[in-house]
Amino acid sequence: MLETNTATRRRATLVGFTAVVMWSTLALFTALSGKVPPFQLLAMCFAIAASIAMLVWLVRRQNPLSHMRLPARVWLLGVGGLFGYHFFYFLALRNAPVVEAGLIAYLWPLLIVVFSALLPGERLRWFHLVGAVVGLAGAALLVTKGERIGFDPAYGLGYGAALICAVIWSSYSILSRRFGDIPTDAVGGFCLVTAILAVPAHLAFEATAWPETPTQWLAVLALGLGPVGGAFFTWDIGVKRGDIQALGASSYAAPLFSTIILIAVGLAAFTWLVTAACLLIVGGAVLAANEMIFRRGS
Repeated sequence: MLETNTATRRRATLVGFTAVVMWSTLALFTALSGKVPPFQLLAMCFAIAASIAMLVWLVRRQNPLSHMRLPARVWLLGVGGLFGYHFFYFLALRNAPVVEAGLIAYLWPLLIVVFSALLPGERLRWFHLVGAVVGLAGAALLVTKGERIGFDPAYGLGYGAALICAVIWSSYSILSRRFGDIPTDAVGGFCLVTAILAVPAHLAFEATAWPETPTQWLAVLALGLGPVGGAFFTWDIGVKRGDIQALGASSYAAPLFSTIILIAVGLAAFTWLVTAACLLIVGGAVLAANEMIFRRGS
């Protein structure tokens, strides 16, 4: 039984990690989507994800409404996590320099590792914490490009919003574990409500701009199927049934993979920083996940 549980945990962790891989394509597909503003793009992508979920339910001959009958606290967690994270992230980018805001927002993998100590049956070990910190150092190299940064109090609103979005996503990920009995299909409902909420946010803060070419429309579709849609389904499986400390620390691979993808398509240059960041992020992930990687299943 222990061997079966270990295999299931490892498999769920790997499924969750596919979300990290999908998130690494976010920069590329966003760049290819043209000048669609953030909240409009959010509404479009989550509408795609919700539509796919509903199509799957209909193919299974399931009533979509059956997946919407959830306790209020589950709706609050799901919608608060998906919409809340993106709302405060966009607010941060509007009110602070992108580098500093992005670095603060990317505290969420470290916070997942730290907050995991609050979960029943989980133990926070020194290698979990050190691995996450090492991964953060690697991500910081990529985000800052090795340059010194300064935090100007004038951008306090943006910095605060970035910190809030980091806390929201880490809290959503941890608390999802507490609702492990809620099927992953519920994420389809969260995507639908998030898409609906993004519409008034778009109308309040942005001017509408639609994709202009087939390539841009395909990029939006790819976002909805992957980093701004499908990824949240696989992430749900990972945080509910996988090794959440390892998953948190390995999430720093997203900016690394993203940079590698941009280099591959000619949108970024290869530098020694990429190599250094790779060593730090991979080393940190292996350290944090060493129990899962090297356990013999006994």
